[in-house]
Amino acid sequence: MHLNADFSQFVSVTPEQYRWVDAPIAGVERMMLDRVGDEVARATSLVRYAPNSQFSPHAHGGGEEILVLEGVFADEHGRYPAGSYLRNPIGTAHTPQIGDEGALIFVKLHQFDPNDTLQLAVPAHRLPWQPDRRPRIAYKMLHTFKQERISLEHWAAGTSIAYPTLKGGLELFILEGTLSDSTHHYTAGTWCRYPTGATPALTAGSEGVRMYLKRGHLTAA
Repeated sequence: MHLNADFSQFVSVTPEQYRWVDAPIAGVERMMLDRVGDEVARATSLVRYAPNSQFSPHAHGGGEEILVLEGVFADEHGRYPAGSYLRNPIGTAHTPQIGDEGALIFVKLHQFDPNDTLQLAVPAHRLPWQPDRRPRIAYKMLHTFKQERISLEHWAAGTSIAYPTLKGGLELFILEGTLSDSTHHYTAGTWCRYPTGATPALTAGSEGVRMYLKRGHLTAA
């Protein structure tokens, strides 16, 4: 399967475009955002777990990155409420086991640098916001490796940023509020991917915006 697999092109997916499909495991659904491969794939997805569901034990052949959006994600290593950020490097393994709350996660698979071996479970919902050098922006840094940077950011209403030419692209997922670029207005739940070489100009809406951002990880392959 190839879905939004041309990483030299801009792509966005809004909540109105969501199409949930059943995973091979009962009680688990996926909304695929990008994908290269079949069941084992380089993939970015939303995954929704029904209460008391379980996913098969599996190893992470290319690494796994998770942001918990709703409910409580859990495995044999711990319980991770909404706002938790997890990194499971290449070679790690687990068995997701979801409780009564159910869970919705944003997950990226097979996108790790082989030398990025740090395993993380960050309670980002408990971390204080830090003031950015850019006015009216606060952030929570989640992970950095080489040129790759992953953070949560909170932009005050009307804040505008014109990015210089991107090296390694920019990917974002809107958690709260709204965001606009030169052509579109995006609501919470929207995922956008700007390629290497893009120069996006983004503006927070009247309520401000909170979002997950990942930079420096994309090539034009």
